[in-house]
Amino acid sequence: MILYLECEFILPNVHTLKEKRAVLQRMIKRTRQKFNVSVGELDYQDLWQRTLIGVAIVSSDKRHSERELRMVLNFLESNSEWECLTYQIDER
Repeated sequence: MILYLECEFILPNVHTLKEKRAVLQRMIKRTRQKFNVSVGELDYQDLWQRTLIGVAIVSSDKRHSERELRMVLNFLESNSEWECLTYQIDER
């Protein structure tokens, strides 16, 4: 079973693409290290104050996967450098 989390964030204090990429790379790296998930930026690569992140997890236990994705979402939302606009969890 594959569960998928998509999160859209705004980075209000970022003023360049370079700053955005630094924040994004740091959070992607930390998320990969802390959780056993795949993470990547899906959209808005050319906009410096917005990003769309996708997170995928593969597991045989749906409840465990959902719980893990909720923890990933909480971790991502805990970063003070950005604000979550929307998120969605889907089963693929």
